Amino acid sequence: MLTYIKESVEELRNNVTLPSRAHASNLMVIVAVFSILLALATWGVDSLFSKAIQWVFKNVIN
Repeated sequence: MLTYIKESVEELRNNVTLPSRAHASNLMVIVAVFSILLALATWGVDSLFSKAIQWVFKNVIN
């Protein structure tokens, strides 16, 4: 286990490069936009199903 941790730390130091601040900011904006779009899509589908279930209980069951 100790060898695995040492090798992981060495790989992080030698092989991993961090993006520039500008590139990281652009990626953050992209992730935020897609997160908002996904949230809106989820809200829309939830609202649609809610109205459909209300319609079923109001018109079909009664």
